[in-house]
Amino acid sequence: MPARRERNLSRGGRSPHRSLVDTIIPLFVNDRSGRAGELCDTLGQTRGLGIRRIPPEEIAEEVAREIESGTARIAVAGGDGTISTAAAHVAGKEVELAVIPGGTLNHFAGDLGIPADLAEASALATNGGAVALVDVGRVSGRVMLNTSSIGLYSAFVRDRDRIERRLGYRLASVVAATRLLLRLRSVRVELEVEGRVRVYHTPLLFVGVGEREIRVPMLGARVKNGRRQLHLFVVRRRSAWGLIGLAVLAAFRGSREISRTTHVDAFLLDHFRVHTHRRTIVAIDGELVTLDSPLEYRIERDALRVVVPRVEG
Repeated sequence: MPARRERNLSRGGRSPHRSLVDTIIPLFVNDRSGRAGELCDTLGQTRGLGIRRIPPEEIAEEVAREIESGTARIAVAGGDGTISTAAAHVAGKEVELAVIPGGTLNHFAGDLGIPADLAEASALATNGGAVALVDVGRVSGRVMLNTSSIGLYSAFVRDRDRIERRLGYRLASVVAATRLLLRLRSVRVELEVEGRVRVYHTPLLFVGVGEREIRVPMLGARVKNGRRQLHLFVVRRRSAWGLIGLAVLAAFRGSREISRTTHVDAFLLDHFRVHTHRRTIVAIDGELVTLDSPLEYRIERDALRVVVPRVEG
């Protein structure tokens, strides 16, 4: 679960913003999502939500405009990529973010205990019980809610997205993964940690916000009450069979065990740099972006106010 501090919702201490009472909360829906119609039909039945179905490239601008107008809470329906787009403008501000899981991947919402049921999630968005102060990462200034990676996963996302329209998400994932293993490539990176430079030729550099566990059944999820840092993994194995074996070992033995081997280097850090000596395709919360080297990674604690279920007791 993401590191977070909770506080009860109240109308006190909100002088810069309008009260949530009798306020229509703007709800942004990605117009190009395959579930956009379903989301709008279902969520439109919730009193207190003002649905705005807009193209993904306009979400950031519309969210920024709402913040400038003094809106106290913004709701977003979508997967991790859409949520991350909105969070980039909400982070560091007194605005609350209500998340409604509506995408293919909803790891951020799941880690926070936000219900997958649309009716329950929309009720939480309008009448929610608590606000959690959540840590985020930043990659060269870009907000990262969950994970970032260079190498294997970035190539996987690119191939999967290219063939998903023909084969569907699940089959496209299998085909993309198979192709990558058959033509596995490594990326040369220089990792600068605490003034020391380490050089790697790696198929995968993976970063998670908060301490991670990769053992079954967690498979990359956050460690409950884990360390509030960026968890960096750099894979040394560079053959397809070596990676498969490493994945099996990780699934059954866990992240601490594989970090003791010579096949993976793991670090828990507040800040580090990655030098690639060229523009690099980076996966951030499942979306691909091209960034200049060096890549600056850092943790930003208590940066995001997210509406979550109230914890009893």
